[in-house]
Amino acid sequence: MGTASFLTRARGLLRIRNQLVRECLAELLATFVLITITLSSAAQKITFFETKGNILTSYLGGALAVMVGVYTAGGISGAHMNPAFSLAMCLIEQFPWWKFPIFVVVQTLASFVSAGAVYILYYDAIWHYSNGTLTVSGPRETASIFATYPADYISITNGFLDQVIGTGVLIVGVMGLMDTRNKPVPKGLEPVVVALLVLSIECSMGANCGCPLNPARDIGPRLFTYLAGWGPEVFRWVEGRGQDGDGR
Repeated sequence: MGTASFLTRARGLLRIRNQLVRECLAELLATFVLITITLSSAAQKITFFETKGNILTSYLGGALAVMVGVYTAGGISGAHMNPAFSLAMCLIEQFPWWKFPIFVVVQTLASFVSAGAVYILYYDAIWHYSNGTLTVSGPRETASIFATYPADYISITNGFLDQVIGTGVLIVGVMGLMDTRNKPVPKGLEPVVVALLVLSIECSMGANCGCPLNPARDIGPRLFTYLAGWGPEVFRWVEGRGQDGDGR
């Protein structure tokens, strides 16, 4: 009885009553889960020389991570996890503009922290694979674990259009799933359908630039690699970064 009473008091003290704070914490957690699983899928693929993962498992991990993220915070913050989606919601007046910069900061921060968590998780594997040198290009580069890079032949213009089209397809697809005038997805399975949408985009549009589809997913981890030892090259458009041209 005493234990139950203590737990009840503890829950009361720890409960967060401010709605904005609750939404930000939910968005932080959902984005952290999304990016941690996504980057870990890439780290397992790269650092183990594709013996414990391949391009398909990397794409599948990223898609399922979206599903987990939506289930984690969909009922609290909406589980945007993506500044592009937050912007789209603002444009259709389903999300207040004043919250937009706050969510962008939270999403980017969560992505940065996720990159740090993956770096710790795969620390030994990264240094073993890279032969003790953190590089952005070459046969033993490891920067593409954290951020996406273009294939050798992609121009800046083509890369820009690639991301505009890929992200546009994602947003249109999600908006279509949310539209009550369309044929509804069975209740509770919306995150699964969104994950399948992401997987389809990755499988069809991932070759050029790695299909980030998410500014926070790219900027946060890229900033982490800059600070963690990969250097300013992570922000340059350099050819020959990926081993197999997939940009992941």
